[in-house]
Formats: sequence, C-alpha cells, structure tokens
Amino acid sequence: MAYGYFGSMRALPGHRAEVVAILLEGVDGLRAAGCHLYAVGASETDPDQILVSEIWESKGHHDRSLQLPETKEAIARAMPLLTGEFAGQEMTVLGGLGV
Repeated sequence: MAYGYFGSMRALPGHRAEVVAILLEGVDGLRAAGCHLYAVGASETDPDQILVSEIWESKGHHDRSLQLPETKEAIARAMPLLTGEFAGQEMTVLGGLGV
C-alpha cells in the first residue's frame, strides 16, 4: 500500500511565494524517487500558510527522498523563510480517484 503525507508550514510574512517556488523547483526528480503525487498549495484564508500533499510508493521511498542532495539543499534554502510552525499527518493510502 502507498504512503501518504499531508503537511502544512507557515512562511514568514511576505515570503510564502518564495517558499512555494523552492518547494516546486525539484519536482522533476520526485517520480524517479517513488513519488506518485506532490501537490503544493496555499491557504485561501491564511496568507502565510503552505500546504503540501504527497503520495509515495512507500514510507521508505519518502524517507530516502529526504536524503537526496537536491532535497537537502531545498530544505536549507527554505528553512530561514519559515516560522517553524509545522503540522503533518501520515496515512496509508487505501484507494481513491487518481491513486
């Protein structure tokens, strides 16, 4: 069964677009790393909140993706632009449209 992760983070005021751009830069290599879905969104009600939805072949694939040099570099660039407020939820994907 596939592994899903839904997360949110808060950018420093005025930096949401910059963080979103960083998060979207490395999407080309995600499929090869075992990612089936990587969607980055912005809250409709909070100008600083960023939402990320991911579906991976397995939790192991997700965990290994965090060790990729390009992932580490993106995280290092984004972290100074974030408040440190993170929330996340893991799930086992059982099915659905597009899965």
